[in-house]
Amino acid sequence: MIGFEEASNTGARLVRSGSFREDDGFHRPVTHFGGGGSRNTSPLSRIGSRNTSPSRQKVIKTKPRGLDEETVSTFSKAVHPDVQMEDNIWAMLPEDLLNEILARVPPFMIFRLRSVCKRWNSILQDSGFLKFHSQLPSHGPCLLTFWKNPQTPQCSVFSLPLKQWYRIPFNFLPQWAFWLVGSSAGLVCFSGLDGLKFKILVCNPLTQKWRTLPSMHNNQQRQLIMVVDRKDRAFKIIATSDIYGDKSLPTEVYDSKLDSWSLHQIMPAVNLCSSKMAFCDSRLYLETLSPLGLMMYRLDSGYWEHIPAKFPRSLLDGYLVAGTHKRLFLVGRIGLYSTLQSMRIWELDHAKVVWVEVSRMPPRYFRALLRLSAERFECFGQDNLICFTSWNQGKGLLYDVDKKVWSWIAGCALQSYNSQVCFYEPRFDALIY
Repeated sequence: MIGFEEASNTGARLVRSGSFREDDGFHRPVTHFGGGGSRNTSPLSRIGSRNTSPSRQKVIKTKPRGLDEETVSTFSKAVHPDVQMEDNIWAMLPEDLLNEILARVPPFMIFRLRSVCKRWNSILQDSGFLKFHSQLPSHGPCLLTFWKNPQTPQCSVFSLPLKQWYRIPFNFLPQWAFWLVGSSAGLVCFSGLDGLKFKILVCNPLTQKWRTLPSMHNNQQRQLIMVVDRKDRAFKIIATSDIYGDKSLPTEVYDSKLDSWSLHQIMPAVNLCSSKMAFCDSRLYLETLSPLGLMMYRLDSGYWEHIPAKFPRSLLDGYLVAGTHKRLFLVGRIGLYSTLQSMRIWELDHAKVVWVEVSRMPPRYFRALLRLSAERFECFGQDNLICFTSWNQGKGLLYDVDKKVWSWIAGCALQSYNSQVCFYEPRFDALIY
């Protein structure tokens, strides 16, 4: 039976998690400690230790809504007797009510509950459960890390809401030499070589279902990105230029509703400065050196367009990150010398076609993330969250653009030098067809 297990050992647990808020007037780091060794000096925490004898109890008279009489409430510790759950009552729980309850359980816990009985084991194939699950808000953003150890695919997911790592079995995938393309709305895309043939597959890690996509018209290794239309419950994959620099290949788009690839305009001859792409507001963006700026692909029309947005001066390396509400960010290092380098975040002003600085990484975070001036890092984002990972340090740093808060993410899954990381939204109702 398929099951999830929490990533164990000391490396998998979250260590002391420091956070930094930019709008703090003193710019002081706020460190949160867990465990029984910490001392809480908050006035609210001392309330629970006061004498709650009847003579010291605080009495408040309240009038319940819709009633005339007053109810007297006292702030004292209530004693609840043990309630015996009768099996004959809970066994007759209505099907729709059970599905609604289970749909509210965190997705990584569902697999543990499947061992309760045959009825719960088949919950993932129940249309009623999937209906309630699709109507509920998302579990929240997660980080998915993928690597091979040595040949077996391995995957761990860090839940940001639960602050916990979970190991996902990935032995359901074929034994190809594939790599992670990205994730969107519960689906994960991989591409790789099956022998000498280039293939693309899409899977749902929670349901353990996957399928191989039809071959492209020009079937060779390409730069790929996957986007999901939540309303139509369909996905598309955009294939741009060849990763080895062949600019003569036309852009191809796969549509899951048609289960076929369509040919579009060839991207104009440009010199790309990065293979990283960002999809924002039905538009695909790439960085270019000549001509300087961005190349934008409109998914609705199938045409390319150049945007003359000049990069900031002394930019060493940059990553395009898509945010919410048409927001497009540029993340990169500034400075020619190691002692003067800093990490900054800009946002594209679409009206003026200029990059506007919105944030800087605090120096202590920058020094801890990148100890060497030439050290490489990865950067990716989702819903105004930007994650930084260092190849050598095995660390993850998260930045919330809206809250302007920096926080560390630690765990064994980020310590593998060949691991690939992306944001992931766990959903049982994400369909691969």
